[in-house]
Amino acid sequence: MKLYHGTNAEINKIDLSKSRFGKDFGVGFYLTTDLQVAKRQAERKFVQIGVGKPNVYTFDFDDSVSDDINILCFDSYSLEWAEFVIMNRTNKKRENVHNYDIVIGPIADDVIGFQMRRVEEGAITLPQFLEEIKYHTVTMQYMFATDKSLKLLKQL
Repeated sequence: MKLYHGTNAEINKIDLSKSRFGKDFGVGFYLTTDLQVAKRQAERKFVQIGVGKPNVYTFDFDDSVSDDINILCFDSYSLEWAEFVIMNRTNKKRENVHNYDIVIGPIADDVIGFQMRRVEEGAITLPQFLEEIKYHTVTMQYMFATDKSLKLLKQL
């Protein structure tokens, strides 16, 4: 399966120590199944940081993973997905608050992020949040959290 990573940097080797905390699924290397989303992310990072150039990298993911890989998969927006994302976004440590090697699920883009902030502020409940986003287009992301999981990726 092909996955894409958009960035303003050059990637010769994936370095998990450069990953940031407070992201949807925790600290790790993020990819998407959607090439256009990766292109937009690369442009956005370039504009935000102001250095480098927009780059999109393509990886082959061996999704016939072995038994020793711990994977969590959310097929769509759900209460469990929202709770997991909020838990990770509010974690201010470099250590993940879960033990998964790979997490797969919908991207919490700007629209979703806005609604999540409303939940965190107490303006809406999680059920109201899910109602607000039920027609939002789902784009999947894959987060690789461990060196063991990175071995399943081959840069093309």
